[in-house]
Amino acid sequence: MTDSSAAAGLKVQQWDSKYYTEALNAHIFKPFMGTKTNSIIQVKEDLTKKPGDSVTYSLVNKLTGTGKVDGATLEGNEQDMTSRSHKVTMHQYREGVRIPSYEEQISAISLRNAAKDVLMDWSTELWRDQVIEALGSIDGVAYGSASAGQRNTWLANNADRVLFGDSVGNGGYTTHSTDLATVTAGMTLSTEILSLMKRMAKRANPKIKPLKDRKGYKSSDSYVIVADSLAVRDLANDAAFLQANREARARGVTNPVFQGADYIWDNMAIYEVEDIASLGTVGASSAEVSPVYLLGAQALAHAWCKRPKSKQEEFDYGDKFGCAIEQWYGIEKLIFGTDGSVDTTDPKDHGVLTAYVGAAADA
Repeated sequence: MTDSSAAAGLKVQQWDSKYYTEALNAHIFKPFMGTKTNSIIQVKEDLTKKPGDSVTYSLVNKLTGTGKVDGATLEGNEQDMTSRSHKVTMHQYREGVRIPSYEEQISAISLRNAAKDVLMDWSTELWRDQVIEALGSIDGVAYGSASAGQRNTWLANNADRVLFGDSVGNGGYTTHSTDLATVTAGMTLSTEILSLMKRMAKRANPKIKPLKDRKGYKSSDSYVIVADSLAVRDLANDAAFLQANREARARGVTNPVFQGADYIWDNMAIYEVEDIASLGTVGASSAEVSPVYLLGAQALAHAWCKRPKSKQEEFDYGDKFGCAIEQWYGIEKLIFGTDGSVDTTDPKDHGVLTAYVGAAADA
């Protein structure tokens, strides 16, 4: 009897699928991703089954009227169900490696396996860096590439969801560089700043939508905080924060005091993301400043056009083999217009509140 085996083409598809799954699971932001509107990073795969170069995310504003009472006429007085949109454009990303032949010729599948680890590291780091870049972006432009004018316009539009240091009064919310210069070295991340960020998120117009049914955070006002290592270092040394985690959390090695990560304060989960970059010495008296992000629902979009697909080639008369990964997707911060008539005018960061705090480099 002859044993059945999968066709070579199917093996390649299985390899590609496994590569995608393993790379995604290694993604530091994987816990934030989901397909629902309650997800921090909302994933859409609309274009994996049809042609196109962009995916549109929509937002339908809630009704604000008081309704008609008793015998008041409703017909002709219905409320406009205003909608907003954000288009995420797809981009092609490719990377490859070449492997010289060994004593025994490498088969197509083993070649992919040999290259999988390095290509997977590349994919996960690329996704991570693009999420971080999107969080700090200025109306779709990378922070480092944005002009002073673009930063000022973004600041004015997002005045209710940007915090400089430890007080909303530190910013004039017209000139970004001037407001950054109000952040002192002593305005480090603390419990007071975290709680202020949360109050700002809930009072913002429109408010930053809290997360619901998150594991461990069942109330209606939970958010996520992501910050670099220096900001988390300072938070861990905050007296109120240290006491709360020492006395209110589980005893033993599972306590965040000993783990140094995944803290909780005021129903907000705090994650250390070491690859978030400092803004440099832009604060008062050349103080080092770092961004801290509060994330609510639909903070970012991750839209797929084509999942990772492997390809291979031979070079130098078959002496060298190449393996490459190709993928099409877009990662952007979701921004929706607030103008009454045009849905993309006067845009605001939909699910992100940005704080700038003092975070001195380690001596």
